[in-house]
Amino acid sequence: ACTSWGELPKRRGRREVMNTKHFELIKDIISPSYAQQAEEARNSRSKMITALLSHRRLPEKGWDDAAIQLLLQELSSFDTNNFMDNVGVGEREGRVVSELVRQRHFGLTHGIGRSGDVMAEQPKAAGSSLIVQLTRYLALDAIRMAGIKATKACAVLPAATGLTMTLVFLAMKQLRPKGRYVVWSRIDQKSCFKAIGAAGLIQEVVELRPLEGSDALGTDLDGIRAAVERIGAEEVLCICTTTSTFAPRVPDSVDLVAVLAKELDVPHVINNAYGLQCSKICHLIETGCRNGRIDAFVQSTDKNFMVPVGGAIVAGPNSTLVDKVSELYPGRASMSPVLDLFITLLSLGAPGWKGLLSERKENYKWFGERLAETASAQGLRLLSCPGNTISYALDLTSLARSMEAKGQGDMDHLTFLGSALFTRRVSGPRVVLCAEPESAAPEAPEATEGGAASSVKVKGKYKKTIDGVTFQSYGYLSLLLFDRCMRHRCHAVGVKVVLGNLEGCVG
Repeated sequence: ACTSWGELPKRRGRREVMNTKHFELIKDIISPSYAQQAEEARNSRSKMITALLSHRRLPEKGWDDAAIQLLLQELSSFDTNNFMDNVGVGEREGRVVSELVRQRHFGLTHGIGRSGDVMAEQPKAAGSSLIVQLTRYLALDAIRMAGIKATKACAVLPAATGLTMTLVFLAMKQLRPKGRYVVWSRIDQKSCFKAIGAAGLIQEVVELRPLEGSDALGTDLDGIRAAVERIGAEEVLCICTTTSTFAPRVPDSVDLVAVLAKELDVPHVINNAYGLQCSKICHLIETGCRNGRIDAFVQSTDKNFMVPVGGAIVAGPNSTLVDKVSELYPGRASMSPVLDLFITLLSLGAPGWKGLLSERKENYKWFGERLAETASAQGLRLLSCPGNTISYALDLTSLARSMEAKGQGDMDHLTFLGSALFTRRVSGPRVVLCAEPESAAPEAPEATEGGAASSVKVKGKYKKTIDGVTFQSYGYLSLLLFDRCMRHRCHAVGVKVVLGNLEGCVG
């Protein structure tokens, strides 16, 4: 028996929920009609729980906070640390010394899973285990509702997108032990690339190609095929594509890559970080699942459902890889990301979730029209990237030339725009310098968010080395394809921007 915290006070038992017998007794104390009214009110809450447990889908109407709290209090009472007069003598008994911390977690302090499977039932935590499984059902319903109806399985993990991608690669390694290479369609974002290296795998980078009739850069299918054939399909662990990207890069053609993966008999994993909110991206994944091969796609909980950072959902058209990822996770895990998502999905309900998806699409269109007007008034141009319906990019070349003509500094000084917007409480945009240097590009210094121009400049103009692989013009994908200065803006769920700040900064 573990007595290291034996001096802590015994835990208080949770409130018991009123049952039918209680209401019968109440009728002897107060007016029977009042007691009956109270019982009917209580039963209306119970019906909501009954619907959740039986249908296991997003509720037809979002729950109010009181209903969610009542459910969490009751489920919390199922965990042993909240049993009345419970005596826990193990080394892990859900002990929490701070009452504030206990309240923050609704008493659900045992965590989730067991040492053999993060999605497995925890004997000491029936309530927490039930929340885990209900959250999986609700997340699966939300994914299907977003447009990926071919999804058959998912797992909500207490890890952000990058680490979850690493877990997916490691799980796939057990299923495909000869695989050593990940054929990766380039995107200048560190997390996914480092996720491959963290799994002990070799990155085979496939550069992008310009798309005719637009300013966009897209998937090089021939390059992916050539990479797989050069390495040998047996040694390729998987093809890794990305859907949520900064313009002018557009989402990978995951539907066509899926057909290619099926033809080559090579697994296909998608980094769908914040693509779940975009109907066009969901359609691409849905088509890929039906016509080709997609083993898993990973999405962030905070980017798509607006919860605190720290969770991700692994999903797929079958459960093989999803279950393997769950089994791979070592030890128990934090309940927080799962609980945050559970509360949020209950609060939104089906109408709330659909409403957010619709609102984002409307906001994207609204913002694009006004951004184009603002850019035109300042002599700038909004790049044409019709395949990207999440972010925008502006060509700042004319602004750079104007500054140089006025003797206000060279192109490097354009990075002031990012910091100027940041100081005006507009976070998210970034300036990327892509002018071709006269000599070999030096290594890029680390950027400091919101810092002075000298500390944030040169994204795109310099090379960047990550895990031993050097990228030219890092931050803007291809030095040889573009020589413009860019400013990116991502329009995600819940984001609204005051265009006047941009106009004021440029002016």
